[in-house]
Amino acid sequence: MSFDRSVKIAPSILSADFANFGAEIRAIEAQGADWVHVDVMDGHFVPNLTFGPPAVKAFRRHVTTVMDVHLMIAPVDPTIDAYAEAGADILTAHVEAGPHIHRTLQAIRGAGMKAGVALNPGTPAEAVAHLLDLADLVCVMTVNPGFGGQKFIDMTAKVRTLRAMIGDRPVHIEIDGGVDPQTAPLVVRAGADVLVAGSAVFKGGSVDAPQVYGDNIRAIRAAAAA
Repeated sequence: MSFDRSVKIAPSILSADFANFGAEIRAIEAQGADWVHVDVMDGHFVPNLTFGPPAVKAFRRHVTTVMDVHLMIAPVDPTIDAYAEAGADILTAHVEAGPHIHRTLQAIRGAGMKAGVALNPGTPAEAVAHLLDLADLVCVMTVNPGFGGQKFIDMTAKVRTLRAMIGDRPVHIEIDGGVDPQTAPLVVRAGADVLVAGSAVFKGGSVDAPQVYGDNIRAIRAAAAA
């Protein structure tokens, strides 16, 4: 994965048809997805339960782009090797998920993955000020994590702060939550370059009507570019 700051659309398969993940992943990639975003939730750190390493390993066979795995779990460290083995390209842990985030990021990189660190809406940008040399990505949550389809919380000031802090380091700023053609331009203008979108990509489409996914992805990309 070479680094570039062009805008990337990362559909969240949390909004896909759970009975048809392989076909859904192939459809979104064929329709222009840059990355595939996988939301891992444990029913403990967040109030929902989704996927574990075996599911991520099953998804991997269908992903030809970048598999971006977002851990909304605590603790993180005991699972890192399992997600590396499952084939995650990027593994993101929440700064709020444990007391030793440096060790977590070091372990993620040590297992051969890119390391991401995520910030809940109530957590300031300054929480990652001392982590930027260990991180490949900072994920700014624009909803409180746990469910898809929530209303966007405006975090543009936090994104601008992060962009200034990152400077010329090769660190992506990812936005997760409520991204659509209305909100995408706000966060891209502030400095974000990876947009996670769930319902905004999958709404109205299916594996039998995948062109709708493409239309939705292009609408987000065009809005971000404008």
